Amino acid sequence: MTFKVDFKVRDYECDLQGIVNNSVYFNYLEHARHEFLHAQGIDFAKLAREKVNLVVLRSEMDYKASLMPGDEFYVAVEPERISRLKFAFRQTVYRKHDDKVMLQALVIGTSVNEKGRPFLPEEVDNLFK
Repeated sequence: MTFKVDFKVRDYECDLQGIVNNSVYFNYLEHARHEFLHAQGIDFAKLAREKVNLVVLRSEMDYKASLMPGDEFYVAVEPERISRLKFAFRQTVYRKHDDKVMLQALVIGTSVNEKGRPFLPEEVDNLFK
């Protein structure tokens, strides 16, 4: 299942070279993951109130090309089960006007309870079945 979120580059996200700063891509990817979870009925804030925290364990990003001010693009999100307690999101940033791949990422995560122990709540576990 692929989920997509649309974006547009804002001027302040760019560095002196006139391209999106590499750190900004983390924000794009995180927002897309949160929108994916919300679309699947997972309430991030409710989980946090219940002392369940979804956490990133590892992020890998392969930069393919640079986004520029005003570029419209979208982030595709594909969930994947890694192990009993770990999940991943394969994410790809595409420039809209030509569907060019700008970035590919793999973000691995889990959830932890209030004692910091990994576990997957049922609603998260069900995403990967």
